[in-house]
Amino acid sequence: MAHLTTSVEYGIHGLLWLVGSGDTALSSRDLAELQGISPSFMAKILPKLEKAGIVMASEGVRGGYRLGRAPEEISFLDIVDAIEGDKPLFDCQEVRGRCAIFGGNPPEWATNGVCAVHAVMIQAEKAMRESLASQTLADVASRFDRKAPGEFFGDVRSWIDGRMSDRTVRRGSPPREPPG
Repeated sequence: MAHLTTSVEYGIHGLLWLVGSGDTALSSRDLAELQGISPSFMAKILPKLEKAGIVMASEGVRGGYRLGRAPEEISFLDIVDAIEGDKPLFDCQEVRGRCAIFGGNPPEWATNGVCAVHAVMIQAEKAMRESLASQTLADVASRFDRKAPGEFFGDVRSWIDGRMSDRTVRRGSPPREPPG
């Protein structure tokens, strides 16, 4: 978790759209357009979430992504680890053993045990991971539901229904005859 990239932010927002879509599967393109980002960028995030069981994919005209678990069961830590991997926040370089005073041969007292700087970083990472683990998609979706006006959710439902209708028409229509 060395650095939380924009992939985490877009992944979380995409998952929140899935919370709001109910049983309707949304394509990676739908999720990207809802956020105003590149569909190819979103398409790189979703397989990581699928591999972690956070989303599940379905094929076909009505295919796309749905949540793989209930929103109450998906923590922000689950999402971060799925997208970024379980990397440490701090990569200790053992600087304390390379002090010029030691001439390449540090005494045991200087390198024994966990570096004091590293210990602080371990503590910070533990606190951050605990905080991320304590927040679920359901928690954040609930906060958003209280903030957004009711008509917003109707607008979203209409947009999603329009997308589903467009998919059915495009894929189910017979090929058009060329003019002339």
